[in-house]
Amino acid sequence: MRTVIFDLDGTLADTSADLIAAANHCFREMGAGDLLDPVGDALTAFHGGRAMLRLGFSRLGRADEAEVDAQYPILLRAYEDGIDRETRLYPGAVAAVEALRSSGHRVGVCTNKPERLAEILVGRLGIRHLFNSLVGADTLPVRKPDPAPYRLAVERAGGALGQSFLVGDTNTDRQTARAAGVPVALVTFGPEGAGVARYEPEALMGHFDELPALAKRLLP
Repeated sequence: MRTVIFDLDGTLADTSADLIAAANHCFREMGAGDLLDPVGDALTAFHGGRAMLRLGFSRLGRADEAEVDAQYPILLRAYEDGIDRETRLYPGAVAAVEALRSSGHRVGVCTNKPERLAEILVGRLGIRHLFNSLVGADTLPVRKPDPAPYRLAVERAGGALGQSFLVGDTNTDRQTARAAGVPVALVTFGPEGAGVARYEPEALMGHFDELPALAKRLLP
């Protein structure tokens, strides 16, 4: 069964504003104010909660992993409270996934967002029913770019690894696909834009309207 697996943050949905709001909540509680910018730091947001905390602490002249670890659970709670305030699906995402399903593809999500939060978000966005699988950062003991979560997402979707590819937005997705031995399509509508071409993906995607044709090329 041909299968397409999607990253979530920065690929299916622009979650950056809500992620940065959660990190800034931590910094405000510490008395440091808002250290991250919703636009300028969007790329860091797509690398996860700890990456945002590290960036903020670096702006305070601190680089203490113990502080990052202490703030991370607080960030997750703040993020859950406002998980869909500003988050929006990228244009054409739903129609593209529906088109894949209609043409017989299996589809799934493989994200480095904790599984529970990922489930909450896709439920709030009204798209959980579209996906045959969802694997998060803590579903297994390892996370992307380890290939195991990707393989599990394909397996749970009912697909075959050799007839699958990943749609993502960062080098983490590029490395995950390479480790799994599958193609990757990187989107160019995220913060890095066409700059993701430097990761040498098998395909670049500028709009979800391109996905059905891209799937035919990558999964002949």
